[in-house]
Amino acid sequence: MPRQAARRSSVSRRTSKPRPFWRTKALEDMTEAEWESLCDGCARCCLVKLEDEDTGKIHHTDIACRLLDGKTCRCTDYPRRAKRVPDCVTLTPHEVRTLTWLPPTCGYRLVAEGKDLYDWHPLKSGDPDSVHDAGISVRGRVHCSEDDLNINRWHERIKRWPKMTPKGAR
Repeated sequence: MPRQAARRSSVSRRTSKPRPFWRTKALEDMTEAEWESLCDGCARCCLVKLEDEDTGKIHHTDIACRLLDGKTCRCTDYPRRAKRVPDCVTLTPHEVRTLTWLPPTCGYRLVAEGKDLYDWHPLKSGDPDSVHDAGISVRGRVHCSEDDLNINRWHERIKRWPKMTPKGAR
């Protein structure tokens, strides 16, 4: 009997996979490449958000940042985005833990909360298009760029979906 138990435990040691970095490292301890790979490419954070001056409540829109390519869901000038769009937020571990408007599916947010990434996240699926295939990204859902709509009409584009987790997202 002891012999079988020993064999079972060695098999489980051999077949167990190392835990992925996002389950073992704090956000502050990640390399730049690891940090950047947490972004699933959904681009929900690149949609214009409006803050109610009286309540502080954040309202999401389907209006894209002027630098967002709605087809690829990528920034067209990522290295210089903060210079070109002064209110662009550069995420840091501190920002991730304090910003309330990050989508509930955001890889940064999930890791900060001690949760695992969704199965459609490119780090888990191995496919950069899995976020689009799962219906998580803004692809096909952007109404226009912020440069294409008068700021006085932005409130007309408030949407609930950017701050929600789609059904069946796991």
